[in-house]
Formats: sequence, structure tokens, C-alpha cells
Amino acid sequence: MEYKRSRDQNVTNQALSYLSWLHDHHHEFESLVKEELGSEAAEVIDWSNPRLVCIAGDFTHHDTVAIEMIGRRIDLVSYRVFDDVLTLHLVASVSGTAAPARRRAVSASRSSNAPLPKSVQQYFDESPQDLQDLYADLDEVLLSHGDVQKEPQLHYIVYRRIKNVATARVQPRNRMLVVNLKLDPDAVELEEGFSRDVRGLGCLGIKDGVEVRIRSREDLARAAGLIQRSVEES
Repeated sequence: MEYKRSRDQNVTNQALSYLSWLHDHHHEFESLVKEELGSEAAEVIDWSNPRLVCIAGDFTHHDTVAIEMIGRRIDLVSYRVFDDVLTLHLVASVSGTAAPARRRAVSASRSSNAPLPKSVQQYFDESPQDLQDLYADLDEVLLSHGDVQKEPQLHYIVYRRIKNVATARVQPRNRMLVVNLKLDPDAVELEEGFSRDVRGLGCLGIKDGVEVRIRSREDLARAAGLIQRSVEES
């Protein structure tokens, strides 16, 4: 994340230079995460498509065109201050292209011969056709909100505005989709077997909201209201 007080002033170039440094110093970053958040968090860092967030008072048309050509996952976000209220506006966003997952160095917890984790796209591709069709319907519902954008990650697919609205993944063995929504579990009437509070569970995707399990189009219809709320509150 890079911030400039006024017009961009090379904010994108600086962010890219930091990304370059990060790519050359995976080990140092993983060590810091391990120290601050523990070994489990360090093991699941997804290096495939890091997100750059560039914040400035304004951006030019040239900036929005340039990020299309760069091919990285970049958001341009402008801000305004009204008295004591700060507002953020997503000016432009590019999802970028995920690189193949990099094999981590040998550690006490993982062998260099260990297979790379299967991606969420591989799980979807191996799912039964009816589950793939159900996901297509879910995808359509989430993207029907005009400013929601879709970004495939290694372990799940993200739907977001400036902040994440939902994350989706598939469990082929259980023949269901798992959708995590950015909602306060205390403000949702949870239903056993359909929705649950995932705070503190260390789940994939949005970790402090509500998880919804979708097995049918009827479940998707039930989830529509929760999806709408997550979009509106994000």
C-alpha cells in the first residue's frame, strides 16, 4: 500500500518498486509473519498475485491506462476529507494475472518434495457439472452488483469493492459451495447446517464474518439477502 497526499506523484511506480523488493525477500516477510502471527499464518501466504493499493488525492487518465498495461493486481483509490469524515473512492482496478505458486524453501514443517497446494480453480474444474452450474449462478448474483469485482486467488475466489464482500470456494466431496460474507455474526439469524459464525476459527477467506453453505439453488435464494447485506455494508 502506497499513499500520497495530493495527485499521484509516482505513487504507482513506488508501489511497484516495493513489490519488486517483496518478491526478492519472501523469506524475510514470511519470518516476520511467523514472528507476529505464528507458523500457520506464514505457511498459507499466497504469493501468486499480491495486491497493490495506491491511494492519492487524485489520478490522471494516464494512470488508469498505465495500470492496464502493467499486468499487476492494482487498485487506484482516491480520497476526500469532509470535516472529520474520510471517504474513499475506487478510481480503477486491475485484477492482474496470478503467477504459478512458488515452492517455498525447505523448512521444519514442509519438505521440498511436498506437492504444491491445489488451487481453487482446480477444485472447481474437478467438481460435478451441477456444482459448477451452481457456482455460475452464485457468480452471477455477486457480480450483479455493478461495482463488485472478482479476483481468483490460490485458495478461494474474492469478490470485493474496496474491501472484500465475499469469498467463495468449493468442497466437491460435500457437493457444496462455501461462501464467507463480511457480516457481523451477532446481527445475523444463523441457521444450523446453512450459516455459522466463523470468528476465531482460522477458516479460509473472510475470517471474521458469516460462512454460508450452498448446496442447491434453493440455498442460493436463501443466501441472496445475506449477500446483498454484505455488499451494502462493505
